[in-house]
Amino acid sequence: MTINAIKILLATIATFTLAFSIAPFYITTLRKYQIWKKKSVAFALDGSVAEISQKLHNDENKKVPRLGGAIIWVSVFVVASFFWLVSENLPLVNKIDFVSRNQTWLIIFAMVITGILGALDDLSSCGKKIWLIGDKGLSFKWRLLVVLFLSYFIAWWFFTKLGFVSIYIPFLGYFTIGILVIPLIMLVVVTMFTTSVIDGIDGLSGGLYAIAFSAFGIIALAQDQINISAFCFAVVGATVAFLWYNIMPAKFYNSETGLLSLSISLSIIAILTNQIFVLPIISIPLLSAPVSAILQVLSKKFLKKKIFLVAPVHHHFQANGAEAYTVVMKYWIVAIICAYIGVIIALAGKI
Repeated sequence: MTINAIKILLATIATFTLAFSIAPFYITTLRKYQIWKKKSVAFALDGSVAEISQKLHNDENKKVPRLGGAIIWVSVFVVASFFWLVSENLPLVNKIDFVSRNQTWLIIFAMVITGILGALDDLSSCGKKIWLIGDKGLSFKWRLLVVLFLSYFIAWWFFTKLGFVSIYIPFLGYFTIGILVIPLIMLVVVTMFTTSVIDGIDGLSGGLYAIAFSAFGIIALAQDQINISAFCFAVVGATVAFLWYNIMPAKFYNSETGLLSLSISLSIIAILTNQIFVLPIISIPLLSAPVSAILQVLSKKFLKKKIFLVAPVHHHFQANGAEAYTVVMKYWIVAIICAYIGVIIALAGKI
């Protein structure tokens, strides 16, 4: 038990130290190459002019670099790789290595792949010409198509390689669903992908993901999935370091590279810990963004009126007069409550 605690602690400290150390140089580099959006968002999801969003974001005047979230997944990948590479020669390091085929290999793979894809999209949206993407970023439809393909690969891997054919419902037990696990996993991954719209206020997304990964780190630890727990807290360490430079006024933004890698890896962790039905509870603050955006579009289309002043809902609170830091702090409080409830249900729901 002691070595497990040391593994988790070292993973957290290592990623925090690495991310915190490289952040100043990284921020300087991003500013040097002007990796920021040159224009604010012009249109809402339904195609209408997004006047309020343009005022809230004001990207062309802020000149705050994107790609900030890359230091999260890069730090986690570097630390995980270092522990894994030297584990064969150093017995002590072998005991703190958290890379394993049955627990974390797929999570790390998905985090890196989605992080790279998000980084390319970020560079393109900042006016850098990227092969097959262009210089205006991927549209939501193309991003969704990519995530659908990735979600199928993840679901196929779980079904064929890991023999994942049953789901666990707290207080009720396990239910075998066979091949239906594939569309279910795809739904979970795609749904979590939509939470990328939570970005937009300094410190908001980083804090919410740090809390969510902490919750799943506790759940994995309680289930004796030590490597998953170590991975979760490694992400927390890197995310807290990112937050140091992202809280208001932000030195850089999480953007697609961070949000895509964090959301997809979190969904995989929920599946590996058999807590698919706890994930929505822990993720309520994250899911509030895409749900409110969808409701806004549907209301404007069918009822011809808005539900919110602007969507996602965290921008509605801003547009309604709330200070940005107030919105962030209250979101963090709600996230802690949701994480607390989710952990209790996950641990108490075992039968």
